[in-house]
Amino acid sequence: MRGLRHGWSSVVLTLLLGAACVNAVAAAETPKADEEYYELLKLFVDTFEQIDRNYVTTTDRRKVVEAAMRGMIGELDPYSSYIDPEELNQFNTIVDQEFGGIGIQVTVEPKTRQLMVMTPLPGTPAYKAGVRAGDRILEIDGKPTAEFPEGREMDNAVKLMRGKPGDVVKVTVLHLGSNKPETLDIVRAIIKTATVIGDHYNTDGTWNYHIPGEPKIGYLRLTHFSRNSTEEMEDAMKQLKKDGVEAVILDLRFNPGGLLPAAIAIADMFVEKGVIVSTKGRNTEEQVVRAKKAGTYSGFPMAILVNRFSASASEIVSACLQDDKRAIIIGERTWGKGSVQNVIELEGGKSALKLTTASYHRPSGKNIHRFPTSKESDEWGVSPDAGYEVKWSIQDMEKYRDFRSDRDVLRTSGEPPKSDFVDTQFAKALEAVKAELAKPKTEDDEKKDDEKAEEKKEEEKKPEEKKTTSKAKASPGAADLTPLFNIMTFLRVRCA
Repeated sequence: MRGLRHGWSSVVLTLLLGAACVNAVAAAETPKADEEYYELLKLFVDTFEQIDRNYVTTTDRRKVVEAAMRGMIGELDPYSSYIDPEELNQFNTIVDQEFGGIGIQVTVEPKTRQLMVMTPLPGTPAYKAGVRAGDRILEIDGKPTAEFPEGREMDNAVKLMRGKPGDVVKVTVLHLGSNKPETLDIVRAIIKTATVIGDHYNTDGTWNYHIPGEPKIGYLRLTHFSRNSTEEMEDAMKQLKKDGVEAVILDLRFNPGGLLPAAIAIADMFVEKGVIVSTKGRNTEEQVVRAKKAGTYSGFPMAILVNRFSASASEIVSACLQDDKRAIIIGERTWGKGSVQNVIELEGGKSALKLTTASYHRPSGKNIHRFPTSKESDEWGVSPDAGYEVKWSIQDMEKYRDFRSDRDVLRTSGEPPKSDFVDTQFAKALEAVKAELAKPKTEDDEKKDDEKAEEKKEEEKKPEEKKTTSKAKASPGAADLTPLFNIMTFLRVRCA
C-alpha cells in the first residue's frame, strides 16, 4: 500500500512539474527561477503525501487540497478566492440573476428568529399560490424551520426552496392574522431577479421609478452589476425618458460591484465622451475604455448616492460621472476596491478561481484602491462632492434597512407605506437635483436641447437604425464580484 501511495504521489509530482515546465517556458522564466518553481512544487507534493500517508486518521484528499488552495490564495489579497462547486452555483446565480425557485424574498425576524416572507416577487409561483408578505414559513417539504441551526435559518430555507424547475416543493405558511397554517404545493420555475429597481411597486408588480410627489424626477436603485443590468437600466431610462423626467437620482448605496462590462456600459449611458476607466495588469496590456456618444442620456441633472458599502463596479460608475462632472456624488466615501478579478474555470467548469489580474483607475488618474496600509487621509475610494457628504451611523443604516424592507413589499394599492424615517442622504440628493433644475438655462443648454430635438426626429424617422443596445454590449472584460453575502446578511434578505 505504501508503495502504491508513493507511486501515486510521484505521478502527481510528474504532472505538476510538467505543467510547471509549460508555464515557465510561457513566462520566459530564468533557469534559477525555474529551479525554485520545481522545488516549491515538490515541497507541496511531499507535504501532501506525508499528510495522506501518516496523519493520525484518514483524510479527505479533496478537502486537504482545497484547504491548501484557499490558504495559498488567501496570501494574495481579500478579493481573490477559490470557488468550490457549491459556491460556484451561488456565484453564478448572482451573476446570471436567475435560478430555479418559487419567487419570494425571505428574511429572519430578528426577535423571534422565525423565517418570514418579506415579499413575493410579482408573477412568480409563490405569488400565484397565495404567499403574501408577512407570512411565517413553518415547514419546507416537511422539515420544520424552527429546527434549522441558529444563524443558518435563511441558508437552509433557500437551499430547500430552490431546485429544479417543474418540481413541487411543499411550503407550510402561517398567514398574517391567521391561526391556522396552510400547506401550499408550489411548482418551482425559473426566477429572474431584477437589479435595477425603483422606489416602490406599482399595482401590476412593475417598479415605479418616480419619486412620490416629484413626477419629473426619476429614482433608480442598482443592487449590483450582473449580466442583465445594462439591459434593465436601458429599459428603465427609456421609460423615464418617455415619461418626460427632467432629473435622475441613481442609488448605488450597498452596491458591492459585479461585472466590469456592465459597469462600463452603464457609465457609457450617461457620458458622451472621454475615458470611462483604464485597467492595468501584469500580463495584459493597459486598456483605456472611452465613452461613445451614441445612445447617451444627457441634458438633465443627475445625483448619485453612495455609502461605505458601495464598491468596485459602483465606484467605476460614480468616479466616471464625477470626473466628467455629469453627476453630483452624495453620501459617504466608498469602500475603495480598485482591482479586477478574472473568473478562471477549473475542473472543466466544476469549480473556479477568482484571481486578481488587473487594477483599474478612474478617468482623472486618481487612485481608488484602499490598500491594507492606506490611511483615512490617503487618496482612495470615491468621496462625495464638496458640501454633499452625509454620514450615517450603524443605527441610521439599520433604520434605513427596516424602512426599505417595508417599502419594498408588493401591495395591491400600489402606494408606498407611510413612515417617520427620514432618508437624509436621499433628501440631500433631491435637494441637489432640484437646485440644478432651478438654474436658468444658458445659450449652450438651449443649443444642446435643440440638437437633442433634432436627434429625436432623426431617430423617429429611422427607427431601424436606432442603436438601443449598442452600449449594453460592452467589450469583454474581467469579472469581479465583491462578497455580496455580507451586505445581504446586513439587509437580512435572500431570494428563493
